[in-house]
Amino acid sequence: MKQTVTIYQFGDALQGEINIQPRLVLRLASYLLRGLGAGLIGFAVIAAVFAYGPIVKEELAFKFGNKQIKEAPVSGFGLLLDVVEAQRVDRVRAEAASYGVGSYFSVVIPKIGAASDVIANVSTVSADEYLQALQKGVAHAKGTHFPGQRESIFLFSHSTDSPINFAAYNAVFYLLGKLEVGDRVLIFFADAKYEYEVVDKQITDADDTSWLEDKGQELLILQTCYPPGTSWKRQIVVAKPIDSLPR
Repeated sequence: MKQTVTIYQFGDALQGEINIQPRLVLRLASYLLRGLGAGLIGFAVIAAVFAYGPIVKEELAFKFGNKQIKEAPVSGFGLLLDVVEAQRVDRVRAEAASYGVGSYFSVVIPKIGAASDVIANVSTVSADEYLQALQKGVAHAKGTHFPGQRESIFLFSHSTDSPINFAAYNAVFYLLGKLEVGDRVLIFFADAKYEYEVVDKQITDADDTSWLEDKGQELLILQTCYPPGTSWKRQIVVAKPIDSLPR
């Protein structure tokens, strides 16, 4: 006689009877357990790959030499150039410091004992801006160029309309008119030294802005008020790079 299992269902006054063979129940349970086990194993494998995959990858890359970074070859000549450049910068900084200025941007005129740091890109039309800059040092006109760019470089200082204000502003260029053709002017810029030689000087009207325009060559243009202590006119000194002058 076959064994049967009776299952009753209750609810809504419905009642029934189902006969299920025990072997079928066991078979279904076995399939269910096997599927659950396979799922757990698969999950464990995936988790292990995510957890240890990067480590295994790094180990294999190191073992087969793909992890090493090849050093770029450096020639002895290249190292020598680096040393020479470092020594050059040190010399420039030391020379600038001997004049009491920095090598970032400064001007030195040995003949008249003028030495000052330069404030770059100062407006020539905003009185508030350039007067504030002139209290700190020499101003570099905004829109003009820098040493080595083969265009005009315009520096100005001592812009005051009264001797009473003389002490309030940096009078570095007060003796600019004493310069003569052939005198030297040194500019330190970006850890490099540039040497210029005076080639001309002029007295111009106060509203003459033509000197702010490029002249098609590298010119160092220095400006101050004239006569000293007034703002009636302008003293202009023009210098050229020494390496551009015929010898």
